[in-house]
Amino acid sequence: MAAALVRDYDCGGCESRQIYISADYFCSTCTKFFCRTCIDPHDQIYSNHSKYGRRETNRWPLTKTMEDLLMNCAVHKEKKLKMFCQDHSQLCCTDCVLLNHRQCTNMTLISEAVKTQSFDMQQLSNNLQTIVKELKEFKSKQKASLQSIEKSCNEKLQEINDLRKKLNAALDALEKTTLKELDKIKTTMLTSKNNDLDNCRRMKDDLHTLGEAVNCLCDKSEKEMEFIASKICLEKIQESESYLKENTVKVQSSIVFQANTDIEQYLSKRSCLGRIVDIMQSFTVQRKSEYTVRIQSDFYQDFQIIGICSLPSGQVIVADFRNKKVKLLDQHYNMIRHCDVSGNPQDICQITSSEVAVTFNKIVQFISVSNGQLVNGRKFSVQHYVKGIAHLKGELYITSGTALYHYTLTGSFVKKLYEDAGDSVRVIC
Repeated sequence: MAAALVRDYDCGGCESRQIYISADYFCSTCTKFFCRTCIDPHDQIYSNHSKYGRRETNRWPLTKTMEDLLMNCAVHKEKKLKMFCQDHSQLCCTDCVLLNHRQCTNMTLISEAVKTQSFDMQQLSNNLQTIVKELKEFKSKQKASLQSIEKSCNEKLQEINDLRKKLNAALDALEKTTLKELDKIKTTMLTSKNNDLDNCRRMKDDLHTLGEAVNCLCDKSEKEMEFIASKICLEKIQESESYLKENTVKVQSSIVFQANTDIEQYLSKRSCLGRIVDIMQSFTVQRKSEYTVRIQSDFYQDFQIIGICSLPSGQVIVADFRNKKVKLLDQHYNMIRHCDVSGNPQDICQITSSEVAVTFNKIVQFISVSNGQLVNGRKFSVQHYVKGIAHLKGELYITSGTALYHYTLTGSFVKKLYEDAGDSVRVIC
């Protein structure tokens, strides 16, 4: 701070010669500033004057810059602060008084206001240093946060690229399998057609050869040969006719590609590859403990605990979806009581210090803890499927998974707050 102040003072002697050099001394008798060169002739003439060096800048007057910073109005830059409005605890220049404080009754001159005030400048300095330190720390944290954001974005970008590569690889694999199937069908069809061509060529050649033999026998009286030729020709003609009859229906062959439209339809309904969520806070798991809520009457041993609620007493109530039970745990998470419900419980929320609401099917069931027991209380039905439930200030907020509804504690419908037109299922917490 002292070095910054010194740089704001110029030597008066040098300044008169249009030379600007930082001052090293202040003479309180002359009320002038001097550099190391100019202070020597000054001391020779005024040896009894009181002067203060850089180590005593606290005895130097405020610089013009500092004085302007403190005395000039922050709004009306060229105006000096003259008044103090006690109604608004605000420093004012004459323009401020004229424009904003004409109706104020407790307006005094600053010179009068200071007579009744006392100031602990050291404490003020300490407060300033404290808040400056806090701002520096906050600035450092924000810089670190910026770097963290950049790093996180780069990581997420890599994850998105990796996902795209996986999708491309999956599509490539599907394409490869489809092309392999196409090639297999093509090979089978070409083999069949080539076999047909070979058979046609063989039968055609056989018939052509027999035709030449028959032509040769026309002018000869070879009864035995004619008999043999007739039988062989009839046999070959019958073979050819049967072959043509069997294969005429499959002369025209074509390959049809029936696209898997489910893939295209699924992708067309997606708005993005995934959700980008801004998580401002991070949490670190310090420890993990596991507890069992199994009881002898449970039909299923692989539990699906969907809802959980902690009471002010330290007891915990959980909703066992698969076993259709609501279970009460003590402060040490030991299972002590349970009650059956008529459906698979989906969610649970606290209503009072000893009452919870449980949802299943289209029903909201209220359950109380009384003398260490779980007691089924009132319940009401709704017109839609019930998935999630939350309680706030005597009102219930219930979701069907795609819509959010507002109900009273007595089960009266208030209004539908929101509905997702898509096919995504949402819960509330």
